[in-house]
Amino acid sequence: MTAHVDQYKIKHEPFYKPAGNEIALYEAAYAARMPMMLKGPTGCGKSRFVEYMAWKLDRPLITVACNEDMTASDLVGRFLLDKDGTKWQDGPLTTAARFGAICYLDEIVEARQDTTVVIHPLTDHRRSLPLDKKGELIEAHADFQLVISYNPGYQSLMKDLKQSTKQRFGALDFDYPDAAIETEIVANESAIDTQTSAKLVQIAQRTRNLKGHGLDEGISTRLLVYSGQLIKKGIDPVAACMMTMVTPLTDDPDMRETLQAAVHTFFVK
Repeated sequence: MTAHVDQYKIKHEPFYKPAGNEIALYEAAYAARMPMMLKGPTGCGKSRFVEYMAWKLDRPLITVACNEDMTASDLVGRFLLDKDGTKWQDGPLTTAARFGAICYLDEIVEARQDTTVVIHPLTDHRRSLPLDKKGELIEAHADFQLVISYNPGYQSLMKDLKQSTKQRFGALDFDYPDAAIETEIVANESAIDTQTSAKLVQIAQRTRNLKGHGLDEGISTRLLVYSGQLIKKGIDPVAACMMTMVTPLTDDPDMRETLQAAVHTFFVK
């Protein structure tokens, strides 16, 4: 492995609390080099899970945050001009395929469908990546694996994966952890006491019941950690919750009032 790819190694164990048998299932999928798709709401731990598995498997992890402006060249690579003329520069997908990293395409549905089709040859028996502009065919390294993620809650006709893409992957469903596990996660990640962490989780659970009734998404585990970090820094819990768990979630005055009432229930005596 080159030093260039070694920089993508996860140096320290990320904290991850399993909610089921997802670790064993992923390990089996990696052993078979099966492309994997992680489905779940925003901030529920999909990216942390991939980081943890890359660390556990001792593989470099190259992450790409997909967006609607991303082109196939952004993934595969392009020719660049320098003082000596032109030179080819591999994109993140190509680098991962060459050197045996895990390539994680986060929020894949944000990318244009004409961009995502470039992953198809890497996700079937071929395990290859044609570089048409360079005239090269890369045979994927034996350790290479492709992982994608997305939030099914944001699916639409314009933002969904084609069946021809979906049926190239094994898939794991993710959701927010149950209260006990989420309390432990928030307490660990933000270094607050368990009692305060449990209050934050209870607020989040109430907002998640409002999904589809004024909220597109409930409060994520990520936002709970943000709130806990502010509380740990000495910020008043109500102010911390407003900053991280209410204001980012909605601009609707009535919904903000509802969320604020939930915060006051647990943090105002």
